[in-house]
Amino acid sequence: MLQEYIEGFINDQKIPGVVIHVQRDLDVLLKQNYGNFTARDGSTQSIMQQTIFDIASLTKVVATLPSVLLLLARGEIVLEDSVQKFLPNFLHETVTIKNLLQHNSGLQADLSPPVQRDEIRNILEEIYLLKLSYATGENIVYSDLGMILLGKIIEEVSGKSLNSFANKEIFKPWNMQHTTFNPSKYLLHNIASTELVNGQYVQGEVHDEKAFLLEGVSGSAGLFSCVEDLVKYAQYWLGISKQSIIPSEWLDLCHAHLFQHRGLGFEVWTGQNPVLSCGRRWTVGSFGHTGFTGTSIWMDPKRKLFVVLLTNAVHYGRHFHMKEFRQGVHDLVYEMYISN
Repeated sequence: MLQEYIEGFINDQKIPGVVIHVQRDLDVLLKQNYGNFTARDGSTQSIMQQTIFDIASLTKVVATLPSVLLLLARGEIVLEDSVQKFLPNFLHETVTIKNLLQHNSGLQADLSPPVQRDEIRNILEEIYLLKLSYATGENIVYSDLGMILLGKIIEEVSGKSLNSFANKEIFKPWNMQHTTFNPSKYLLHNIASTELVNGQYVQGEVHDEKAFLLEGVSGSAGLFSCVEDLVKYAQYWLGISKQSIIPSEWLDLCHAHLFQHRGLGFEVWTGQNPVLSCGRRWTVGSFGHTGFTGTSIWMDPKRKLFVVLLTNAVHYGRHFHMKEFRQGVHDLVYEMYISN
């Protein structure tokens, strides 16, 4: 049933292909790959289990969030620290690290006018000088800009680039061997291309325009990864696999400390509108995140259930609404593996 659903979207050319992994505790319920993509050189390449994807905004929770948690656990920062403490050119002293994580800082969703790949713009300076679009702590506006600031704070506190810090302190200890910013050109054959730009598919370079102008490394986007590594990541968050890098109480706090439907970094299903991309049927308290290119991770801590769903949906352009597809997938996962 789930396979037919996915294949229907591929056959309708809404998505080029999918890698999906469904697991409950130690039991792998589904592990499958479908479809293909057009590479930058025009060749057709199959989507495989080992295919690497531009995971877009999953960067926020796969790289930036664990890096922040590690600094919190070490006592090098605290949630109530003002952003200005680390980035003095940022205008707003009331905005804290916690506000950035919960997307209630007052920052707008994105820069205006939108960033283009061929522009020369100082992304950080533009963010520093922005006026707030609402009072800090009074609303939620999902913002790339706050996560870019968090990436910069990580760099200021650690004295290392976000790329270097996340790789050394998170990805290597967690054995996420294929997760990186700015992947090597030698991996190009194994990376799913994203969108057609100026007659050629983007492949091995970040799709997100702001991250592109930030030289591929951003707290908001830029990370590349594969299903194998993201399965390891989900297992650590649910305690299926043990790790000693970040204390478990910090991991748990991220989906327990809520402002509306936002934890620290993650969306959390509260059982009330808005309906999230996991759909209505998942357990209240399930948490996850999505990426604009077509990626997502959703985790149910009560059932120790998770789904890693990877696709390069922007391959056919930006008109396709991924939320419909994701909700359908997660509803079917629940119907096939939980309710029976």
